[in-house]
Amino acid sequence: MIEIQNLTKRYGQILAVDNLNFTVEKGEILGFLGPNGAGKSTTMNMITGYLLQPRGL
Repeated sequence: MIEIQNLTKRYGQILAVDNLNFTVEKGEILGFLGPNGAGKSTTMNMITGYLLQPRGL
C-alpha cells in the first residue's frame, strides 16, 4: 500500500503540488494524467525520494 497525505511542493512563489492525498492498495494500478506543468513528475519525484518534500507523505 502507498498512502500519500498532504503532499505539497513549492518552487519559490510557484505552487507545484497543493495538498495532494491518495492511497494505492496492493495490486492496484494508478496513473497520473494532466497537462504540462500540472505536477505529475514533481509528485513522483517526491514519492520516490528524488526530491525532498517539505510537507506531507
